[in-house]
Amino acid sequence: MDRITVGVTAGGLASFALLYAPQPVLPQLAADFGISPGQASLVVGIATGALALGVIPLSLLSEITGRRPVVLMSVVIAALLGLVIPVLPSFGALVAVRAVQGLALAGFPAVAMAYLAEQNKIHAIGMLIAGNTFGGMTGRLVAGQVGGWREGIGIVAVLAAVATIVLIRTLPKGDPRPKRQGIRLRPAVNKPILLALYAVAALGMGSFVALYNSIGFRLAAPPLELSPQLASLVFPSYAIGGVSSAVFGRVTTKHYVLFGGLGVMALGVLVTIADSVVVIAVGFVLITTGFFAAHAAAGGWVNLAAPDKGPASGLYTGAYYAGACVGGTVGTAIYAAWGWTSLALVSGSWLALAALGVLLAGRRNTLSRAKNLSRKTGAPLAT
Repeated sequence: MDRITVGVTAGGLASFALLYAPQPVLPQLAADFGISPGQASLVVGIATGALALGVIPLSLLSEITGRRPVVLMSVVIAALLGLVIPVLPSFGALVAVRAVQGLALAGFPAVAMAYLAEQNKIHAIGMLIAGNTFGGMTGRLVAGQVGGWREGIGIVAVLAAVATIVLIRTLPKGDPRPKRQGIRLRPAVNKPILLALYAVAALGMGSFVALYNSIGFRLAAPPLELSPQLASLVFPSYAIGGVSSAVFGRVTTKHYVLFGGLGVMALGVLVTIADSVVVIAVGFVLITTGFFAAHAAAGGWVNLAAPDKGPASGLYTGAYYAGACVGGTVGTAIYAAWGWTSLALVSGSWLALAALGVLLAGRRNTLSRAKNLSRKTGAPLAT
């Protein structure tokens, strides 16, 4: 790999390891501070929510400063905050620092793909996604294998700091400022299919994060009663997402992949209702495979349907992380109040709603094209 590819891959690894490291240690964190699972999930939710809010402003900032400064600022600030988190004395301080960390992290997903495109490294986007996926898995797995949440998150922060040093040393300094272009948001919101795809991002990611937030609590509770180290072994199924997104992202018939992915994810959710560790693991493999297939299809479909790719991509990313924040927090609270079966049913209903939105938007788009053709040709509409 060339230096730019190595650097951006390292940046993706650092960013997503830091973002998701607290997820497997939420049960320990809840016990330490004496709070509920729903409150503990704020540590993940506040960071993803701040990230969602920061994506568009930081992408606009990169139009002025250039891409490289935003990428470096994003990862460096997040890595420094990661080293501080293990020594924070209170839950309130932890939530506040995670909010700032999430806002800082927004610069990386907002800018990294555009940076690679401007450096003529389109082929490296696959490695970027792989770095993101591997970072998310590594953060979850490493943090979960250590006894306490402070130690686990601290080790991940050190690994992320090393990856950040690689990023700093490998990105070339030649990063000319891009020419400022007008940003038009209206074309990104005036097509029903685009709105439906943003809903897929929000509802799909909300379900996904809620399930991953809650599974540690479920595996530690009766009748399964696994140790935190064994419970965290569910997270390697996340690696399947990198393969799934790479394979299905190249398929041109996006609607088939999208509906199929949502269906596989829903099936996985239902499978996890069984009180068996093996069956739950299979369910999470299905959930992860289906989610990343649907995510790759929806993201690709947005770029095909949107007249202005940048704003539409930013809104899709913002919806994605807003879903992680709101859905992840609400879903974890549902699990704490009513149990896993209730969470599974709610998650399944979110996925069904996402599929229904795309179906209705697609039918409306087809009808609109038919009406336009009828006006041009004088042919009557079929009934």
